[in-house]
Amino acid sequence: MQTTQKNTILIPVDFSDIAMHALDHAINVAKHFNNNLALLYVVEEGILSGLLGKNEKQEQLIKEAATTRMERLSIDIKTQHGIDCSIYVRSGKIYKLITEVVEELKCDSVIMGSHGASGLGQLIGSNSSRTIMHSKVPVIVVKSAQTSNIYKSIVFPVDLTIESRQKVKWAIHLGKSYGSTIRLFSFKTNDELLDAKIEGALHQVENMLKENGVNYTTFIKEKLEGNFADETIKYAESIDADLLMIMTQTEDKDFKELVFGTYAQQIVNTSQRIPVMCLNPTKTGMISGWGY
Repeated sequence: MQTTQKNTILIPVDFSDIAMHALDHAINVAKHFNNNLALLYVVEEGILSGLLGKNEKQEQLIKEAATTRMERLSIDIKTQHGIDCSIYVRSGKIYKLITEVVEELKCDSVIMGSHGASGLGQLIGSNSSRTIMHSKVPVIVVKSAQTSNIYKSIVFPVDLTIESRQKVKWAIHLGKSYGSTIRLFSFKTNDELLDAKIEGALHQVENMLKENGVNYTTFIKEKLEGNFADETIKYAESIDADLLMIMTQTEDKDFKELVFGTYAQQIVNTSQRIPVMCLNPTKTGMISGWGY
């Protein structure tokens, strides 16, 4: 008799409201794809250090309290949602530990809040950015509570980079699984050569979606009123999108050939209501997950 191992989604938790919004989001995704969850609580490196150095006894007390609370949360998730949920309490740098646990458990994705509460709240913006940049699996950044996270409408900005088109694999997967409409979005540059290249890239993505039976629309902004990140978010909000899908790009490319550039981080930082799925470019294509 053959068995199949479920994929696991990692959720960093510090019990702030935003972290719990991310957990709720992850629970809905896990239900849809029949995934397991792994919760990670991090005692941030340096928080307990003072003039006299590290206080190991205090750290141990915090870990024990966090473990008790995490165990209770795990049981609640299993009881209420029928999802297997493992817990991990570690000390160190958040983004490094997220990477380590992802590799250790072979997680297929990370869903996290963009920042945490004050004081011991830990999922701050810089940690989110570092997690995104170091992650080998998709990271979904969640900032607010949602009535639903069914990905029916997914905004897919299109640029000229080869890496950007790696998003198509995930767009096809989500489109088929959720019956989504992929909303292709780009803009005109008033440069005839660049506009022709963008049009070619759009046609390539359209053909891939069409070949796989995924619904899509295409919108090309004739003239930008702000930068591309702002326009992307404005468009996503105007159609009440459920997800924004972006690539996190490297900085060593010709800016003319890189519509996003540093805009990827701007989208993550600026989008308040719509979750952002961040994918790092790879040389061999995307790492697939969520049962696919």
